[in-house]
Amino acid sequence: MTTPPMAASEAPETGTPARRRTVQTHCPYCALQCAMSLTVTERPGEENAYETAGARFPTNQGRLCRKGSTAHELLKSRSDRITAPLIKEDGAFREADWEEVLDLVADQVRTIQSEHGKDAVGVFGSGALTNEKTYAIGKFARVGLGTSQIDYNGRWCMSSASKASTLVFGLDRGMPFPLTDLNGACTVLMLGSNVADTMPPFVQHLDGVRDKGGLIVVDPRRSATAELTADGAGVHIQPTPGGDLVLLLSVMQVVLEEGWADADYLTARTNGLEELRRSAAHWWPERAQTATGVGADQIRLLARKLGHAAHAARHGGDPVFILTGRGVEQHRDGTDTARAAISLALLLGLPGGGMPGESGGRRGGYGTLTGQGNGQGGREMGQKSDQLPGLRMVADPEDRARVAEVWGVDAADIPGPGKPATQLLHQMAGPDGVKALFVHASNIALSAPDAGRVVENLRKLDLLVVADFFLSETAEEADIVLPVLQWAEEEGTMTNLEGRVLRRRRAVEPPEGARSELWIFAELARRLGAPSAWPTEPAEVFEELREATRGAKADYSGLDYAMLDDGRAAYWPVPSALSSGETSMTGEPVIGTSRMFSERFAHADGKAKLSAIRPRRQNQPRAAGEITFTTGRLMEHYQSGTQTRRVPALAEAQPEVYVEVHPATAAQYALSEDGYAVLESAHGQMLARVEVTDGIRADTVFAPFHFPGSGTANLLTRGLTDPESSMPEFKSTPATIRPAAPHERPAPEGARAPEGAAA
Repeated sequence: MTTPPMAASEAPETGTPARRRTVQTHCPYCALQCAMSLTVTERPGEENAYETAGARFPTNQGRLCRKGSTAHELLKSRSDRITAPLIKEDGAFREADWEEVLDLVADQVRTIQSEHGKDAVGVFGSGALTNEKTYAIGKFARVGLGTSQIDYNGRWCMSSASKASTLVFGLDRGMPFPLTDLNGACTVLMLGSNVADTMPPFVQHLDGVRDKGGLIVVDPRRSATAELTADGAGVHIQPTPGGDLVLLLSVMQVVLEEGWADADYLTARTNGLEELRRSAAHWWPERAQTATGVGADQIRLLARKLGHAAHAARHGGDPVFILTGRGVEQHRDGTDTARAAISLALLLGLPGGGMPGESGGRRGGYGTLTGQGNGQGGREMGQKSDQLPGLRMVADPEDRARVAEVWGVDAADIPGPGKPATQLLHQMAGPDGVKALFVHASNIALSAPDAGRVVENLRKLDLLVVADFFLSETAEEADIVLPVLQWAEEEGTMTNLEGRVLRRRRAVEPPEGARSELWIFAELARRLGAPSAWPTEPAEVFEELREATRGAKADYSGLDYAMLDDGRAAYWPVPSALSSGETSMTGEPVIGTSRMFSERFAHADGKAKLSAIRPRRQNQPRAAGEITFTTGRLMEHYQSGTQTRRVPALAEAQPEVYVEVHPATAAQYALSEDGYAVLESAHGQMLARVEVTDGIRADTVFAPFHFPGSGTANLLTRGLTDPESSMPEFKSTPATIRPAAPHERPAPEGARAPEGAAA
């Protein structure tokens, strides 16, 4: 999409010449990366006016959600913007110039590393950063700082599905097919994802399957997505939180026992079937119903529905898809649960579209729904603790050598793997932890598990540097705050949930004092005497990124900015600029690989790897008075709410945290609608307004995680992590609930601003 020229017009009410320009870009929020137009109206002596509108694009078809349609409001928040570097002195911030603050940071880094070693400085990144900045932050950590201690907030979002896909398929691409493939499905099994709230334009791709009665939603809550199954559109299944793994194993047991598995496909395209068969055999439905809270008859009906649909797809019928989200992945066994979902798809013969060379249409597949805007690109470009650009691995000698060549350093000088996110934050300031931390585009004071512990650790650091454009709760704890650019003020690329690489375009001038992270990394690298080149223009960084990923699994080498501007669809891997010969459903010529695994999977032998899956633990009996606390998102807010809580319409629609409670649970604990409750776990407590609903299980309560202060949901969540992926268990925390005492309740309305509302 090219940027239309700036158009001048006359403003009749004042006679002042108004300059209007419209830039085609993409939404700053989720991984759907909806296309939008941003129109800027400039009048001399007045603040700019902004408008956003949806643009035609395969993922959103011109639609925007509430967040996307109000995204331009972020550009008006000049009173909230950080417009100069800040240094904290005697507990208060003062403004400083860039020379002073960068000299101070470099001096303190040198002092800390001379006393404690290179790994005493850590870096924490984000799935919201562009590919160029993600690449640069990984390089800055390993070359500029010489530290292994880098990870990012995607560790809490996509790591279990990423690990599972790598183990089974040999490659991590969240959706290995275009989203538009869902339009023709006869059956879609969606586990632990509430797309109707988290990415509303996605829902239009489910219209066809709903018309056929084939949408199956697995969620402990009757979420907005579960509501889509009403009136014959599908089925809603409500397992206990954490019961999804056994549910999937039991469905596989029925599929195998009743002959619904595709034997020819399994022989030709997989290894390890017998191991999987033995582990699934333990979970016949009558046994599984105790562990899942789902009746044996419903388990059998689910297996048979999938089996019938997959059998029809093998014989030219409409395709079948299995999709997973954070609800089944943010557990101690999240990797195994995602592996089980992939394994079920393989038993049914779906991934890769069926058998190589098969005619008569595609059978379907498995995908996982990436959440953050650049969640896919963010985990490919080198900010994960164990990865280098292109999904190369830090511990692999060949991968290290290739990246070292591009960076112009010795491979031996690239540090090895570091600690994943939860361990990095929970151990910082301790004897084995970092003493200084750089945080970029992440609000870890709210988003980290056991958030109270994280904030305590942040306050113990010798140096905390936060780069952000608003003063987030994490930035408030910082010693130094660096003002950076936001979405419409920068150029770059993003990679959406399909693996499609997109262009982000600059539409407005940033505040005078704000700088790009690319410039900040270059300036700090120079002060620290780091080797390598440090380009500051996104296009130049992209050229380096292309070389660093050449020949890697996530190969971007065949791309350039001009190609992304001319309307062609580009899906990695893109080893060549030549068209794949494929045309998308919207008529665009396709560059790269939009549909993965059609001929082979990414393991050396070309086959997917099935293996035994055994639950490490079943749902443990709760102590007397305990319930299961689970978390999630609202339609109106995004991540920790740093941006959306500053948009008036969104803050007004959802001004404070609430907890969903079943009527029986409310009666049991004497809770009342719109009253306030105190929830407490072994790690902390929170205060929330009560919403009574029969849309949640009686043994479970739910609260969104977007709100600060006493409403921070992650004050309760534990630091327990999946041993494969290091994903925290956000979705299943033992907790107690009680009515708030009078002194604990918020002040009457009018005496306080709504909690979580914009400042």
